[in-house]
Amino acid sequence: MLALKTAEEMYQYCKDNNLGTGTSKGWAIKHFQLLIDNLKPDETVYCVFIGLHNYKSMTKHDNNYAYAMTNKRLIMAQHKLLGANVQSVNIENINDITLSKTGIAGMGIGTVCIDTFKETFNVGVNVSSAGNIYERAHEVWDIVRAQKADSQVTRTGVQNAKSPAEQIKEYKELLDMGILTQEEFDSKKKELLGL
Repeated sequence: MLALKTAEEMYQYCKDNNLGTGTSKGWAIKHFQLLIDNLKPDETVYCVFIGLHNYKSMTKHDNNYAYAMTNKRLIMAQHKLLGANVQSVNIENINDITLSKTGIAGMGIGTVCIDTFKETFNVGVNVSSAGNIYERAHEVWDIVRAQKADSQVTRTGVQNAKSPAEQIKEYKELLDMGILTQEEFDSKKKELLGL
């Protein structure tokens, strides 16, 4: 799991992983603080990024927002001089996440499109950040959907049909993404192998 407990850590995570910056550090931290303030006690942040919200073109967008994908929601937040904008969508209501890139020779804008039942959110960032955001967001979305499916199977009393090797592989992917710690992975692996 990500151990991002402060707005500063979220900002640094985005910077270190090329997940968008798009604004001054001070404003970005204010946006991320809104995310922290709006987390529910049972939510775990899996991924954060920042970019131009509702991007249509370089002159048509809603300025920079911070985004967090948790085990339950996609949260979008923007601190303003007077007030704030905070919006969220249940992960279950996301239909698709797509990527488009425009420009030449690595210069240009990438758009990560998050399609939901009610609306579509286009996040505009530089091309390299867009690819990274797309990959992370898709991984988190896939993981959360798999966890939901597993919990539904468990609630109905049906046994998990995945082999220990398949489950270890999934936990290894979570480790590689930084969602699980090495200790959490080792513990699950021992449990699955009956050690």
